[in-house]
Amino acid sequence: MEFTKPLIKGKLIKRYKRFFTDVKIGKETVVAHCPNTGSMKGLLDEGNVVFVSKNDNPKRKLKYTLEIIKVKKYLVGVNTHFANKIAYHGLSNNLVKEISNNDSIKPEVFFNKETRFDFLVEKNKQKIFIEVKNVTLRREEKIAEFPDAVTTRGSKHLKTLIQAIEKGYKSYLLFLVQIQGVENFKIAKDIDKEYYNNYLLAKKAGVKFLAYRCKISSKEIKIEKKIKIIND
Repeated sequence: MEFTKPLIKGKLIKRYKRFFTDVKIGKETVVAHCPNTGSMKGLLDEGNVVFVSKNDNPKRKLKYTLEIIKVKKYLVGVNTHFANKIAYHGLSNNLVKEISNNDSIKPEVFFNKETRFDFLVEKNKQKIFIEVKNVTLRREEKIAEFPDAVTTRGSKHLKTLIQAIEKGYKSYLLFLVQIQGVENFKIAKDIDKEYYNNYLLAKKAGVKFLAYRCKISSKEIKIEKKIKIIND
């Protein structure tokens, strides 16, 4: 996924009311939209280098959008709205080897009245549901983690992926790791024990879990390589 315009470099001042960030660009302080409702744990230190996009549409209240935060020496993609675009690009270009050479890829497909998954893929007459989770948490040098806060919605998705298997579908959960430099992934069971327990149940039921790291720059973000899931 390529950015339509070059991103603008700045420094983070603070995030507030979940959707707002103050960013210093040169000598000017601007208010940027924060397209991430999560806790963004470990990302929000004042002075962190950030990259924002600018949209000159007069109908927009905020012209700037927070896209990337640099933590220590690593870039982290924080725009959760882009996660499915990055995943779609990866699926379309066979960058996810376990789900490649597909006959069709449909985004945002309802499984039942309450739940829709990010993608329904068909391959050799087999229907496959894929749920994508955006990953931005890194507490150890080479390890990405999910979730960064308690996620009842995430647990619900795991239970529904199990139901999909029972109905004859294949089920995948793709952890899209938007963090440079990590080599492993694990569930943050100290943050959400229930999610970890549901992960184990889903794994036992046949849900396939994948973690893929992204290549991140101020020009584009795309799937780069598979990394190892190291949970028990």
